[in-house]
Amino acid sequence: MIKGEWEKQYASNKRIVDTTLDAALLENREVFIGNEPTGIKLDEKHRLLSNSDGWIISSSIDGELVLQFIVDKSMKEVFQLSKTIATASVKDDILAVLFADNELALYSISSKKLLLKEQGTAPIIVNAKIVKPYFMNDLVLFLTLDGKIIIVSVPQKKKLRTIIVSSQEHFNNIISFHVIEDKLIAITGTKLLSFAQKEIRTKYEIRNVIYDDDVLYITTKQGEIISLTSDLQVKAKVKFPFAHFLGLISYKEKLYALEKEGYLIELSKDLLTYDVYEANVEEGFIYTSDKIFYIGDEYISVE
Repeated sequence: MIKGEWEKQYASNKRIVDTTLDAALLENREVFIGNEPTGIKLDEKHRLLSNSDGWIISSSIDGELVLQFIVDKSMKEVFQLSKTIATASVKDDILAVLFADNELALYSISSKKLLLKEQGTAPIIVNAKIVKPYFMNDLVLFLTLDGKIIIVSVPQKKKLRTIIVSSQEHFNNIISFHVIEDKLIAITGTKLLSFAQKEIRTKYEIRNVIYDDDVLYITTKQGEIISLTSDLQVKAKVKFPFAHFLGLISYKEKLYALEKEGYLIELSKDLLTYDVYEANVEEGFIYTSDKIFYIGDEYISVE
């Protein structure tokens, strides 16, 4: 039963034309993070890659990678890497790059020197949600396009370990990664892995993923919303037949799910109670911040 129309829906004078997992690109080429424009604009030939350690990272199809510092717009670094880049991230002087052919590399930002290169298996087709390399102390975890976590030591400049998340032939890239209770949580479109002293795997056809302290929430292609522990045990779930979820937000004591046909579902975090509201959902790129769904040139606030 529909409770009514969601009141906090607004038109925006800024249209989103591209997204990554942690940033969006507006029609005027300005990069948008969280709920704020950064003042940094990308060249027309560049695609937004990520927001990392205070830098906006973008690249051209032929491998020109550009770092632009958000706080000091005069700070800019350019790398000519000669081939298409999937994603990249930065910590201090280290640039970690995952190429579109699944090759990975580390570079020094100050010297532009190549520190490490490892060839991967080129994927045939991937999900648009690509996770940037994750820095953990002296390690870099590359979340690959063929369903693996490759752990690299920065001081030793070598690969230490490979962990297989999934071995599907298509759409097998890692689409989400997080650390919960000292466990590595890595997710592809069909598999979840919790890794610590042991490896725990489970299967779902996943659309959306968010993390809320020590709880993992997912939506599935079957219209389910499921909460999981860090060991991938089901805490609760609820099913909305035929629902196609576009995004999830955890805000204060509630969970919010945006549905493609024009509904916003407000749920208790234990998934036992919910209310369904009508919402304006246009076709277009979806970007989710901590309390707002952005859809094209509209936005829906849950605050």
